[in-house]
Amino acid sequence: MHAEPSPSTSGSLSRRGVLAGAAALGGSVAALSVSAPEPAAAVPHSGAVPRAGDRISEHAGHRANATVFKNVRPYGAKTPVDLTVVDGLVVSGPAPKGATVVDCKGRIALPTLVNAHVHPDKTSWGEPWVTRNPAHSIAEYTAEDVKLYHALRTPLKDRARRLMAHAAAQGTRAMRAHADVAPAYDLAGVEGVAAARKALRHALDVEIVAFPQHGVIRTPGTKELLEEAARTGAIDRVGGIDPIEFDEALDEQLDVLFGIADRHGVGLDIHLHERGGNGLKSLREIIARTRALSLQGKVTVSHVFCLPELTALELGRIADDLAGAGISLTTVAPDSKLVLPLDLLRDHGVHVGLGTDGVRDAWSPFGDADMLHRSHLLAWVQDVRLDEELEAAFRAGADGGAQLLGLPRVDLEPGSPADFFLVRGECLPQVVVDLPARDMVVRAGRIIAKDGELTHY
Repeated sequence: MHAEPSPSTSGSLSRRGVLAGAAALGGSVAALSVSAPEPAAAVPHSGAVPRAGDRISEHAGHRANATVFKNVRPYGAKTPVDLTVVDGLVVSGPAPKGATVVDCKGRIALPTLVNAHVHPDKTSWGEPWVTRNPAHSIAEYTAEDVKLYHALRTPLKDRARRLMAHAAAQGTRAMRAHADVAPAYDLAGVEGVAAARKALRHALDVEIVAFPQHGVIRTPGTKELLEEAARTGAIDRVGGIDPIEFDEALDEQLDVLFGIADRHGVGLDIHLHERGGNGLKSLREIIARTRALSLQGKVTVSHVFCLPELTALELGRIADDLAGAGISLTTVAPDSKLVLPLDLLRDHGVHVGLGTDGVRDAWSPFGDADMLHRSHLLAWVQDVRLDEELEAAFRAGADGGAQLLGLPRVDLEPGSPADFFLVRGECLPQVVVDLPARDMVVRAGRIIAKDGELTHY
């Protein structure tokens, strides 16, 4: 028998409720114009930085792809500057002859964001309204997942692509996508998300995690599917879920997952909703195996609801262990009690990414995969009010996930990837609060979206 949370006497639990409860058992772009080339002002910088001429000489034999984004305010700066981009990087110095010029008319430029935790295979985004059934446990929600999978008429790859395209058009440059792997689906989720990734490769970087939502051990056939997905190179990471309270097989589950990662050179990303002693026991076993197999930098633990309830002293000790093992964490800012203590963890050297989790799936009717919205939600649940706190919530979405996915940091200084979006507004804190429309999204110096829609895909 597998232990399950007792049904609520007050009806269906929310996504947050079931996870916490189970664990408790333990403006328009038309105004933007593209014009003939003209001189551009350099972005202020210090030290040795790439210059336009350097980028051109590095790519001798082909015409440099150069664009000047005029009258732009990085991070809401008071005075507009011109961003010069050559072959995908922000550069210093004058723009090369023949560069395209885009007049941004004083809009704010902000780095595009990274979704460190999302489930695009399950989404009903863009489908007719789905009426959800009551559910009281993780097992019941997974059963609802299967029902929804069979009920939706649009192929999984098209639903995933639709959602992922929307995310990119709202300013997401990369995501770690969890795709359910179980006998109920075979590898359809992995294949569908992979097809969407290929279709959107010009707009979005995507890591795929084979996620055993139905359990690794409790559902026969799952570990073989995980092995196949890793062996064939279909995934970047193998996932896991609550080894004590859901799978009831701590050592067996982790031995399977770490064995697959070790054999096939993939990373891990394990959902851990367990709280209290069970959560800490699972986390310590993950740390031990990461060290034993020298998988530092390749392991992430998602949610980690056991951490927020610790004292500062206890949290500091385990944060040091996580940092020493090179283990990163993700949070989806579900509520004030379950969001990870980001500042303390970062102070101890633990990388923490922010994600959106499931989007309009069997678990919840909410969500839109917009990472600016998620930064807003993070600030909301943290009950912040200072400008620097609002900016930190944005940075959690912009920089935290980039560290997890091994992507370069975007700071809009010379040498930075030219990955940014444009909005109307006063300053960054106001943007986090007001969530203005994304007028334009730029990836590697190329305009990929206007007015919240990809220009092509």
